[in-house]
Amino acid sequence: MWNEPSKERLSKIPKLYETETTRLQDKLIYLHFYIGGCDWFVAEYDGKDHFWGFAILNQDYEMAEWGYVSLSELKSININGIEIDCEIEEAWKVRRAAEVDKIRIATGWPRETPSLQDEKESDLILKVRAGHFPQFQDLLAEVISPYSDYFGMDPNSIWKKATARQSA
Repeated sequence: MWNEPSKERLSKIPKLYETETTRLQDKLIYLHFYIGGCDWFVAEYDGKDHFWGFAILNQDYEMAEWGYVSLSELKSININGIEIDCEIEEAWKVRRAAEVDKIRIATGWPRETPSLQDEKESDLILKVRAGHFPQFQDLLAEVISPYSDYFGMDPNSIWKKATARQSA
C-alpha cells in the first residue's frame, strides 16, 4: 500500500458506531483510499482492522454503498504490481460526506457548496482584505479586464463587504 496512514492519523478517526446518530451527509470522512476506478472513504475505525465508510467500486455509482472494509484487505490489493493508495494528509482534508463530490453524486444528494459566482466573490473579498487591491481603483481594474477570472463582477459590492468587516 502506498501512503499507508500513520497510527496517529488512524487514532483521529472515530470508533465504530461513535457517529451512529450523525446524519450520513454530516459524517466526517477522514481517509480516502483509491486504485483505478475504485474509491473507499473512511468515516469510522475499530482501532484494529475494520473501517466503516462509503465505497464506489469500478466507478459504479449506482451500486456504491455505505459499509465495512478491512485495512488488511485494502493493503492486500495488488493489480499487476499496482497497489492501493491512501491520499496523504496534505492532499486529503477531513470534510463532511456531503462535501465529497463522489459520495454526493453516488447518493444523489444535492450540491451544498456555494455557486462558482459566490466562490469568486469570496475569493475577491479575501484578496482585498489581504491587500492585493489596496485601492478601490485596483479592484475596479481587475473586474473590468476581459483577461481576469473576475471579469464582470460588481466591484462596489465586493469592496463594501471587504472593508465593512475590517472597520467593524
